[in-house]
Amino acid sequence: MKNRHNINFNFTTIMKRVLFSVILLLAAGFTFAQEKTVKEAKSIANEVKPNFNKAEQLINQALTNPETKDNADTWDVAGFIQKRINEEEMKDAFLRKPYDTLKVYNSALNMCKYYLKCDELAQVPNEKGKIKNKYRKANAAAIIAERPNLINGGIQYYNLEKNKEALDFFGTYIEIAQNPMFEKENFLQTDTILPQIAYYASLAAAKMEDYPSVLKYAPYAQNDKEVGQYAMEFISTALKAQGDTIKWVASLKEGLQKYPQHSFFFGHLIDYYSNNNKYDEAMQFADDMLAKDPNNTFYLYVKGYLYHNMYTNLKNEKKEQEAADALNNAIKYYTKTTEIDPNYAEAFSNLGLIYCLQAQDFSEKATADVNDPKYKEDQATLKAFYEKAKPCYEKARALKPDQKDLWLNGLYRVYYNLDMGPEFEEIEKMVQ
Repeated sequence: MKNRHNINFNFTTIMKRVLFSVILLLAAGFTFAQEKTVKEAKSIANEVKPNFNKAEQLINQALTNPETKDNADTWDVAGFIQKRINEEEMKDAFLRKPYDTLKVYNSALNMCKYYLKCDELAQVPNEKGKIKNKYRKANAAAIIAERPNLINGGIQYYNLEKNKEALDFFGTYIEIAQNPMFEKENFLQTDTILPQIAYYASLAAAKMEDYPSVLKYAPYAQNDKEVGQYAMEFISTALKAQGDTIKWVASLKEGLQKYPQHSFFFGHLIDYYSNNNKYDEAMQFADDMLAKDPNNTFYLYVKGYLYHNMYTNLKNEKKEQEAADALNNAIKYYTKTTEIDPNYAEAFSNLGLIYCLQAQDFSEKATADVNDPKYKEDQATLKAFYEKAKPCYEKARALKPDQKDLWLNGLYRVYYNLDMGPEFEEIEKMVQ
């Protein structure tokens, strides 16, 4: 019995070893099969008349197979296939034969992505802790050669209003610039058009409301003298959309400091302070800007706008005299705006509105009794306000006839109160 148990034990042990060996052989067989697939894909792509569909089908299997997906060589071959697709299309272009432009651009994009992944895997130290990256030199050269096609592809897709695809091209162009493969080239410093590509990347992202991508790419453009102000505008818009008020306000201040001539930052800061009833801070901000540029019409207009808004709050608080003073100050700054820029339609429109508000306030105190000795005098005073408003609204209409919100309701009110029959009838038809 004892011997029989020993025999059974030995038999079981032997079977386990056999099964383990079979598993090892199968694993080795699977690995070998996948490596063979990679080599076959490369061989097909290298043929005189390559079957790229077959080559891509084979390499795509290897890119997802656990046995080969983490091998640098797999991704190198994937990039090589895209490079060959590009070469074959360009061969037709050189021979003045019809060729697929988008295929050229997409193969360039895919090649860059595959080679970048190849380099990432090749940089992983081996079991001895050493890095042996045999791919970098050739692949880096191939990527550099195709970088212009990333711009071309991005532009073509952007013009087709395919912002997702455009962003992929522009974004890859930027990511190449910061990749360790190109440390020697130092593209972030030497590539003079990179900021503009970053601008278009953030623009495409903004159109899709892809705010994380805006915040990823726009900073590369924010110091550019041509597009920097718009890049910072995108950053501010993205931060606001994400609900980060602190960073949004900080970005507006930074943008204003860097690009004071770009009205976006100042205007939105003033809106923020005004909407949150922080008029003292808003006024101080406006005064600081006017101290630097006293004749800047936008700053002057905003100062008038702030007094204009303060009037409403003061009226609600029953502070009549302070409200009246706010209107007079608004008139002062709106008037100065129009004196410097006679084509500032919004300033003329708001100036007309201020005179109408003064008329409204006066009418609340004026006598309505026709037998009162002051009635005639009060009516004359009331009429004078509307006579002041009339040329303001008419000027706004002349400057921007299509922007009816600047003058239509104002002229309706003015012509009615001045009893201007024909003029009122014309406006009344437009209102209806």
